[in-house]
Amino acid sequence: MKSGLSFLVAARQCEITELEQLALTSELVGAIGRLIHALQKERGLSNVFLSSHGTRFGEQRQQQTAECTQVEQSVREQFDALDTDSSQVRNGARLFSRIAFVLHALDALPALRERVASQALSPTESTAAFVRLISGLLVVVFEAADSATDPEISRALVAMFNFMQGKEFAGQERAFGAASFASGHSDSAQQQWLHLIDLQERCFQVFADFSDATVSSAWSASQLTDTLADLERLRRIGCTRASGRLDPNLSQVWFDCCTRRIDSMKTLEDLLSTNLRVLCDRKIAQARTELRDQQMILDELSRQANAASPDASAHYGPQLERSILGMVQEQAQRLQAMGDELETVRSALNERKVVERAKGLLMATRKLSEDDAYKMLRQTAMSQNRRLLDVAESVLAMSAYL
Repeated sequence: MKSGLSFLVAARQCEITELEQLALTSELVGAIGRLIHALQKERGLSNVFLSSHGTRFGEQRQQQTAECTQVEQSVREQFDALDTDSSQVRNGARLFSRIAFVLHALDALPALRERVASQALSPTESTAAFVRLISGLLVVVFEAADSATDPEISRALVAMFNFMQGKEFAGQERAFGAASFASGHSDSAQQQWLHLIDLQERCFQVFADFSDATVSSAWSASQLTDTLADLERLRRIGCTRASGRLDPNLSQVWFDCCTRRIDSMKTLEDLLSTNLRVLCDRKIAQARTELRDQQMILDELSRQANAASPDASAHYGPQLERSILGMVQEQAQRLQAMGDELETVRSALNERKVVERAKGLLMATRKLSEDDAYKMLRQTAMSQNRRLLDVAESVLAMSAYL
């Protein structure tokens, strides 16, 4: 019969398999981050191109389109590397359905670019199309974070997801502001501008809560630059100009300032991606070392069981018995600690799930856009001095009455 140690070894082998799957997922997350960064820049250039009726950023947009196509190919290759035939992939149904949506949106990119080139879209329509694609890519990252079973890796993925989400809102602000400046007026855009700023701050706060000391220090240092001071000055011009009139020449200044900021964010995102890969490699190496130690003891048990002495299989020896007992206790304690920490980390992901469900309910019952549904939840939370999560849960609880 199999001993308890045999199952300990099997458990460790399962853990290594899960960690190796997370390592592959981490590579995918890094590739998605590079594609999102390229698409964010193309979105901003397209907005200025459309708002200026084709007089600005035409050549730059074409160059960026070519770069996006190259990075897109890398992401498609990462998708192809996933084991779609395995039933062991965590969150497989959700992850693969998200990827299917993304691939459909990527297939539609050439047609979108043709419409932008022919000025057949408004800046708002172009932005919405890019936002849908980038949001789909971010949801794939979210599913990756939700699938992590190791708390350290889960924390790293939660930090990275929220940073990428905050960077996306920064990219939306770049595109939004570029279009506003290029058009020469802001009209009713000021509230939307402030909303995008607030969304960034929320994401970066969650990112800071889950980041390690090295990343937090790098983020703090990046906030003390002239670029951020220039950004705040341009924000005041765009958000507070009473007449609503803006200088179109500031469109280039705004775009360049935001690009410097977002490129700086990409450097930090690359650090997050590198740290994640190093963490996965370290965890795998550690698990393999522990598996080797357990396997050596299991081999010793087999040797004793096959020995000539009839009592060999019944008595392993005090030292060996203590080793087995110690490993069983250590494994139980470690799994308990991992479970407790993982529950804490996943609370951030669960909040997003609840808010997304409440948002979807409001969109369906009140015929609201996604942005307006989120604004309603947030304004209710602020006016009632409640957490956004509590308001979302209340909306879901009253679904039958909406």
